[in-house]
Amino acid sequence: MMDINEMLNIDLIDVNLRAETKEELFELVGKDLEVKGFVNKNYTEGIKKREKEFPIGLITKNLNIALPHSETEYVEKPFIYIVKLQNSPLTFNQMGDNQEMEVSDFFFLGIKDPSKQVQLLSYLMDLFSDDNFINDYKNTTEKEKIYELINTYKK
Repeated sequence: MMDINEMLNIDLIDVNLRAETKEELFELVGKDLEVKGFVNKNYTEGIKKREKEFPIGLITKNLNIALPHSETEYVEKPFIYIVKLQNSPLTFNQMGDNQEMEVSDFFFLGIKDPSKQVQLLSYLMDLFSDDNFINDYKNTTEKEKIYELINTYKK
């Protein structure tokens, strides 16, 4: 069983990030993750490459999100890195149909064990289909509150 608690880290929640392009977003998050020891130096290139090949956006009922993730070889320790962009949303393509979408909320997934990926995605889908969670999440601007919120909604 995958433990979301182990992947959640209050230091990996950024509610003040500003990025003008998806490349800048990936570089800022990648550098932070590398400095904190969660990924190796090839991670940023890895997520850029993967995003070009496999769209990472997801239009849910109440919130557009993106789930950037790389191949497991770039991940040193499992993580979920949450970003609420402070400036204008960035354009991404949706998984499945490639539809363009605007995104301000990002959940970078650091998956070390590929067999746990489906379980993690399933958990996140449950979270994002919960109206109460989404309303609370949208109205939360402090990283401590986001951390508590996700811990509260854990199954």
